[in-house]
Amino acid sequence: MLKPGVLRTPEGGFTLLEVILVMAIIGLVMATVQFTIFSKDISREIEKETQRLQALFSLASDYAVINQLEMGLRIDDEEQTYEFVKLSDDEKWLAMDDQEHFALYQLPEGLSLELTLEGLSWQEDEGLFDNRIFDEELSVSSDGVQIGNEEDEEPDPPQIFILSSGEITPFELRLDYQGQDFDEESFSFLLKGIDTVPLVREGPI
Repeated sequence: MLKPGVLRTPEGGFTLLEVILVMAIIGLVMATVQFTIFSKDISREIEKETQRLQALFSLASDYAVINQLEMGLRIDDEEQTYEFVKLSDDEKWLAMDDQEHFALYQLPEGLSLELTLEGLSWQEDEGLFDNRIFDEELSVSSDGVQIGNEEDEEPDPPQIFILSSGEITPFELRLDYQGQDFDEESFSFLLKGIDTVPLVREGPI
């Protein structure tokens, strides 16, 4: 017999408030899991791109030493591309069309490159690489450059040099992913060139 004023609900049932609360919790958990997986995928993709460039740079250094070539890495931070080039006998920087892996490479959408050549916190005052050879051997001085038709203009020299001696110019190259949404996480990996290969990889940072 029921006491006055007491309403019995079906055994094992839920109130509407309980159902709404459970659904809200499930939705929150699913959103968190999906975001975490998505973030890890982005971080992994950036790491793969960083490893690719790291491996190619070591390959380019070996190629330069074996073939006694002066090479370089040209970076376009506006187009988000990079390519390896070589110095010809007549002192012109040429694309390496005969070596597909050294060809112009476009970064996936959403990734960006940031190159630092000066003011490196880890750089010693006197490294293996003597900056004076830039003008003497690699012909990157702007002296004597003529401005004419676009077809006649020589491409820009590389910012990073890879010498036949095995030496490289010190640099830091940062690969960034900036989240597209307000709450989306950003990732960065860093490559450091310290006189010789292999490059030092750091990240995610």
